[in-house]
Amino acid sequence: MKYGFIGCGNMGGAVARALRKRCGDMMLSDRSGKARALAAELGAVYASNGEIAEDCERIFLAVKPHMMQAVLAPLQEVLAEKKPLLITMAAGLTMARIEEFAGCSLPVIRMMPNTPTAIGKGVVQYCRNALVTDRVLTQWLADMGGCGLLDELEEGLIDAASALSGCGPAYGYILIEALADGAVACGIPRAKALEYAAATLAGAAEMVLTTGQHPGALKDAVCSPGGSTIAGVHALEQHGFRAAAMDCVIAAYEKNRRLGK
Repeated sequence: MKYGFIGCGNMGGAVARALRKRCGDMMLSDRSGKARALAAELGAVYASNGEIAEDCERIFLAVKPHMMQAVLAPLQEVLAEKKPLLITMAAGLTMARIEEFAGCSLPVIRMMPNTPTAIGKGVVQYCRNALVTDRVLTQWLADMGGCGLLDELEEGLIDAASALSGCGPAYGYILIEALADGAVACGIPRAKALEYAAATLAGAAEMVLTTGQHPGALKDAVCSPGGSTIAGVHALEQHGFRAAAMDCVIAAYEKNRRLGK
C-alpha cells in the first residue's frame, strides 16, 4: 500500500482524514484502539506496526516523541531492507534522530501539521533530508494537497513554527470561548455567542490572508475615534494581551526544544 500510519491520535487522525481524500489504500495502527475505529470510518486497513513497515511505501510516524525509539526499534530490520519514506510529525525530534532510531539511513520528511488539517484548513510546515528525491516530494505534496497550507521550512525553524501553528488552534479556541463568554455576560445566548465569535475570527483571519494588509492596519480601520472598538482594545492592552500571546508561543517553543533532548 502507498501510505501507512503508525499512531492515530488527534494529529495522526487529522492528517489521515485529509490524505484519504486524495489517495487510495491506507493502513492504520496504534496501541489505543483509535486506529481500528478510524480505519472503519475511512475504509482503510487496520494493521500492526510490522505489517505497515512490510507493506507501505510511505509511513507516517504519528506517535509521541518519547515513544518513537520504542516504536522504531522492532522495525529496524525491515526498514533497512525496504527503505520506505518515513514522515515524522513528532515535536522536537530531528530527521537525524529518526534515522538513528530506525537504525539506517533512509528518506525522511519532517512535518508539523495542526488539527484543522482534518478539514483542509491546516498549516503544515515540512522539511526533507537529502534522500528524499524531488519526484517523491512532488508526489507527496500532491497527495497532501487537501490538507491546507503546506510550506517548506528549514529544520532549525520547525520547532518555532510548530509553537505557533501546531499549538495555535488551542490558543484560538480559548480566545473564541473567552469572547463568547463576554458576549454571554452582555446577554447574548451561548450558542449564538460561540457562532458569532468563531465566524468573526475566521473572517478577520481571511481578511489578513486575502488583502495582504498588516493586521495593525486592519485593526486601525475598525477603531473609530472615541468608539467602542478602541475601548475594547484598550481593555486588552491593560491586561497584557499581546505579551500573553507572545509568551504562549515562546513557552511552547521552549517545550518543543526540551522534547528533542
